[in-house]
Amino acid sequence: MKRSTMNTVVGSALAAAAGVFVYKAYQEKNTVRVQEDIDMHNSKEIDERESVYAIEDSSEQGLSQLDSAYREEWQANAFPQTQKELRELEEDK
Repeated sequence: MKRSTMNTVVGSALAAAAGVFVYKAYQEKNTVRVQEDIDMHNSKEIDERESVYAIEDSSEQGLSQLDSAYREEWQANAFPQTQKELRELEEDK
């Protein structure tokens, strides 16, 4: 093989490899990375665990950790906080 032909083949291979790397880098740059949702308000597990303040505060008994987080808002809006309070409201109707 002639030296010029060999240089052309090697140069073409290097150009193709460079093109692949540029394409991959472009794709990686444009991908949207989203972190896993770690917000407690979207967690079913948090909604099943008992409130950490249930031992200390009797008003927290019967609330899940998620309910405990929303408790202040519920108090401001006079929303019933426990299943017991919901049943009492239904019986009063």
